[in-house]
Amino acid sequence: MFENTPYPDCPQSPRSETTTLEIEMKKPVKISFRERLRHFTWAWYTLTMSAGGLALLIINQPNSFQGLREIGLAVYIINLLFFAFVCSLMSLRFILHGGFLDSLRHDREGLFFPTFWLSVATIISGLYRYFGEDSGESFAIALEVLFWIYCACTLTLAIVQYYHVFSSHSYNLQTMMPSWILPIFPIMLSGTIASVIAEQQPARSAIPMVCAGITFQGLGFAVSFIMYSHYIGRLMQSGLPSSEHRPGMFICVGPPAFTALALVGMTAGLPQEFQIIEDEYALEDARIMTLFAVCCAAFLWGLSFWFFCIGAIAVIHSPPKSFHLNWWAMVFPNTGFTLATITLGNWLGSEGIKGVASAMSICIVCMFIFVLVSHVRAVIRQDIMYPGKDEDVSE
Repeated sequence: MFENTPYPDCPQSPRSETTTLEIEMKKPVKISFRERLRHFTWAWYTLTMSAGGLALLIINQPNSFQGLREIGLAVYIINLLFFAFVCSLMSLRFILHGGFLDSLRHDREGLFFPTFWLSVATIISGLYRYFGEDSGESFAIALEVLFWIYCACTLTLAIVQYYHVFSSHSYNLQTMMPSWILPIFPIMLSGTIASVIAEQQPARSAIPMVCAGITFQGLGFAVSFIMYSHYIGRLMQSGLPSSEHRPGMFICVGPPAFTALALVGMTAGLPQEFQIIEDEYALEDARIMTLFAVCCAAFLWGLSFWFFCIGAIAVIHSPPKSFHLNWWAMVFPNTGFTLATITLGNWLGSEGIKGVASAMSICIVCMFIFVLVSHVRAVIRQDIMYPGKDEDVSE
């Protein structure tokens, strides 16, 4: 027990002096804001996608109270300000330092470009939730146009970015992380958007929208499921990621959770004309579709729950020691998990599930505040936006 204790009469060893010097050298040197802006990466959009997801979570609460909608609206507006702020700084980075295409082609930072589109998805969905009530036909048309533009852009992203990854980079499967799923995530959320806004659309646009949502939701989940096989194989052979990367494990919670949410939502969003077609079996078919969607949602919810438990135990067992933008993975995917829980609770008419969903929502709010404070603190302490500490560094 005394093997590391120096003798009292001996002077401090050179090793101790070297260690002290190394500690001093590790202290970050203050650099200019212009130079720090060079390291303002696409991963900053994890902030806006999380804030947008929180706004959607608040407006969908099963146990509401007076003023809750106003709180959610405030969060939604704050998220719009965050989004404008991040877009401004990203633009300023590329104006001052260039390298726009290099950032998209980067083997690590490029994988976070889809978080921009995930932020857009939450903004479109929130636009209907907070401003769609009693809106006119022009508003519905605007949402329809935004939906199809989003689908076109994110489908292009999923194809082009994965083609570039396959042809230009070589990743070691033993270092596989859930961030590899991110390029397919935005097109998958087109199903979630359709599940939100289709209910307001007329039949001529709602049915194509739901069909596209199911198609792209299936595409996104299928690719994610393929990636899961590599991820599980990596965990089986190489073990858990380092503590600094473990918050990113929650990304795997998102695809099955958002798919469950979208399936039930799109079934509910089918227009009344679909259910009252002059066919004696039409109403029965609609009920079968709803039952099938709820069963699939419960199936997928269980997969999300499993990934959530693995990620939670891993982070609690070895928490990260310094802030990284992947901490936001502890918010956004779990927001989808909570929304899926709320949806199942509503359709099953279970007050117990709704109560659990409300408790989960409180935990999400607390986690959001914790990560946001840690984010601000990290910027002030130069733990991020600093050479060698951001996603623009290859691993």
